[in-house]
Amino acid sequence: MSDILIASSYFYKLDSKQWRFKQPYPPLATLLAASVIRNLGFTISLFDSSLKNSPDEIATYLRQERPRYLVIYDDGFNYLTKMCLTVMREASFAMANAAKENGCIVIISSSDAADHYEKYFQHGVDYVIRGEGEETLKELLQSLERNEDTRSIQGIVFQADGKTEVTRPRSVLRELDSLPLPAWDLIDMEPYRQLWMRHHRYFSLNLATTRGCPFKCNWCAKPIYGNRYNSRSPKQVVDEIEMLIKNYKPDHFWMSDDIFGLKPGWVQAFRDEVKKRNLSFKYKIQSRVDLLLEEDTIDALAQSGAETVWVGAESGSQKILDAMDKGITVKQILEARLLLKEKGIKAAFFLQFGYSGETKDDIHATLKMVLNLMPDEIGISVSYPLPGTKFYENVKASLHEKQNWSDSDDLAMMFAGTYSSAYYKVLHRYIHNRYRIQRGINQVKEWMQQPRIPAMMALKRIASMVYHVPLALINAVQLQKLGKANAR
Repeated sequence: MSDILIASSYFYKLDSKQWRFKQPYPPLATLLAASVIRNLGFTISLFDSSLKNSPDEIATYLRQERPRYLVIYDDGFNYLTKMCLTVMREASFAMANAAKENGCIVIISSSDAADHYEKYFQHGVDYVIRGEGEETLKELLQSLERNEDTRSIQGIVFQADGKTEVTRPRSVLRELDSLPLPAWDLIDMEPYRQLWMRHHRYFSLNLATTRGCPFKCNWCAKPIYGNRYNSRSPKQVVDEIEMLIKNYKPDHFWMSDDIFGLKPGWVQAFRDEVKKRNLSFKYKIQSRVDLLLEEDTIDALAQSGAETVWVGAESGSQKILDAMDKGITVKQILEARLLLKEKGIKAAFFLQFGYSGETKDDIHATLKMVLNLMPDEIGISVSYPLPGTKFYENVKASLHEKQNWSDSDDLAMMFAGTYSSAYYKVLHRYIHNRYRIQRGINQVKEWMQQPRIPAMMALKRIASMVYHVPLALINAVQLQKLGKANAR
């Protein structure tokens, strides 16, 4: 039996696109919250949704553990949860209803619940946590245990006497080293390891070094952790890495920060700590092209094991970048890509189509940028208006009835943009076609220069090129037709 059953609400198997990738990560923020409340003396059990087939499986845990509380705590470090996908919302509803039928008090911390708390109250949720959750969850549980009035607790929403009570926001935590390490011991790690090794031949785990983002990209998921940027110390981060390597043997890490190493000197101090302990691992991060161009940053990343850097390139059109308030230039994207390549670090581009005012010329500029720079990976999306962002306010008058994607492969335009959802879905395929064709062409050129080193990767890329040539032609024709239909 446990006092609290804590659950995550992202089910990889309910998101077919992500499940195809076979790159599942444990719910990091959920594990951190579990560690925080376990330190209060509560007994904790975990329902790890990541690899489960259905939210209905929580019923077994509720019967076995008979908890007083169900805490659904989203992994706010995982960008997939920030999309507020309706399939995961329905999963949360199912878990909350099941817990309520078992007599639990139900608490939820998630971006979607913070925006749509009335919907959650209709499905058995008693308390919604808004914003950064650890301190709020601690205070709420302590207050409920003492049967105190919860109106004085910052950062919650609940119903009382037929009214919805919204308390004032809580300030974000600044001293991140004061938090305990996540409760990694609650995770059954072997299924994760097996999936990674079977499909990728390495094992990756996730961790976070920062919270918050000081930049003003006006479409970005509203910052749970605020616009103030707070960092853990390099020493504490490397302590966690060392512990994870010792106990679980990962050889790769995903640093799930919005921006890795923004604080001056942090990346260099992190490199020094890693080298001092003779640790060897690879990792991937998210960063900004302007930050990567600062002196010694890419060198320090390379020396500490950085393998891939994802950047929000977004568009090859300076007009669109400026409209997004990105604060970067197309020239900086070029310079950062070339410098990363020079230092042996893979560059990966997030691309975004469909932003307000986008024209065919802007789309062509983005395709041209991709084919000229040929990043090692690309991720394509369309502009997604999330409540709490400036972009949402700009387009809310033209929002369609559908205001959330069902899963991460939805790619529906939820506002009146230049082109339709159908156009952007075909564009998504076409950009991938052209990218893979160009990658195959580049591989043929390299092979001709070094014919003695044929490799399986080269053969795969050339085969992919051949496969995508007819698809690119078909999708180009469809784009023409859809573009003309939108113009009428």
